[in-house]
Amino acid sequence: MPQLHPARSLIRPLMLSFALALAAPAAHAADLRALAQQEQQPLLDTLRDLVQIESGSKDIEGLNQLAERVAGQFKQLGGTVDILQTTDIYRLDDTPEKIGPAVQAVFKGTGSARIMLIAHMDTVYLRGMLKDQPFRIDGDKAYGLGIADDKQGVATILHAVALLQKLNFKNYGTLTVLINGDEEISSPGWRSTITRLAAEQDAVFSFEGSGTDGTLRLATSGIGSAYLTVHGKSSHAGARPEGGVNALYELSHQVLQMKDLSKPEQGLKLNWTVSKSGTNRNVIPAEAMAQADARALKVADFDELEKALQDKIKNRLLPDSTVEVKFEVRRPPLEASDASRRVAGHGKTIYQELGLSLNVAERATGGGTDAAFAALKSRGPWSKAWACRASARTPTMPNTCRSTASCRACI
Repeated sequence: MPQLHPARSLIRPLMLSFALALAAPAAHAADLRALAQQEQQPLLDTLRDLVQIESGSKDIEGLNQLAERVAGQFKQLGGTVDILQTTDIYRLDDTPEKIGPAVQAVFKGTGSARIMLIAHMDTVYLRGMLKDQPFRIDGDKAYGLGIADDKQGVATILHAVALLQKLNFKNYGTLTVLINGDEEISSPGWRSTITRLAAEQDAVFSFEGSGTDGTLRLATSGIGSAYLTVHGKSSHAGARPEGGVNALYELSHQVLQMKDLSKPEQGLKLNWTVSKSGTNRNVIPAEAMAQADARALKVADFDELEKALQDKIKNRLLPDSTVEVKFEVRRPPLEASDASRRVAGHGKTIYQELGLSLNVAERATGGGTDAAFAALKSRGPWSKAWACRASARTPTMPNTCRSTASCRACI
């Protein structure tokens, strides 16, 4: 689907992400704003170039091309840059055989703070769609496939680093950037790298879009999947239907008895979204399957949901059928904390100095983020553990996930 981004708002993440992450003095706010305004057109030019390279999560050729483009720009900015290939793949149900690359860039400063910026370059649309929906600017908005999720994040990081250089701001120890190519398929190849690098940082910012209303989000949902499989017995539907065990009937029974497992009041959602059964119209189906999407604000809710699924399948419509359910946590949640609220307060102060207002949301709305992997083992100077996420419009600061390293969502 085409995504839009108000071009006029691009200066906000450029100014404010680094004022927050690097604790830039308030006196720099006016300089940041002026330079950010000058950087807007170059940023749009970069965004156009990124959008013009198709880079679906399974499009290795496109991802390699985009990685070269991004790495080249980081090299021009003076970073130590590598295009990485993963060998540590966390296999999920839909993980492809090959995983796209990641770009890592490291910049050395004169201070002590260790800052990490993350974004992703893979998209969800199919190769070939770009020709019918090319990048374009209409008034104060820029349009293009993948523009908000997440090529704006890549472009914003590139030009935020450029802004730091123009300001000659080096009051940090290291500035590490990681742009991965598998976020849209739950980061099976780069989750462990993100977690490992983030554990060495004082702060981590994820530049993934979180909407167009400028909200600073302190929490994101965890994402899970349920896979329901029914084994029955085939038979001719006309000559001897009683000789079969109809897997479709059993699947329907199971899905219907599991339709009310959501608990919206606590942020737990389970929705059956995919099903398949049968081979021929005149054959009783021997196999049937269904998949469900799950969202939760706490890993403990996923544990409770999995137990409920396992309990439900004990009640079968057809005793001769066999029913199996598998549950996987694809991405852990992030929860707001006192530490992230303090960071949000700092952001509000900066906004006020610039004559802007900042909305803060402490409850997740259903989306997930790589910031969750960054937060699993992160530790910073405020409360020893926090990570931050910068949206398409504004920086956002979700707190560290409270999961332990042994959680199934961890690496």
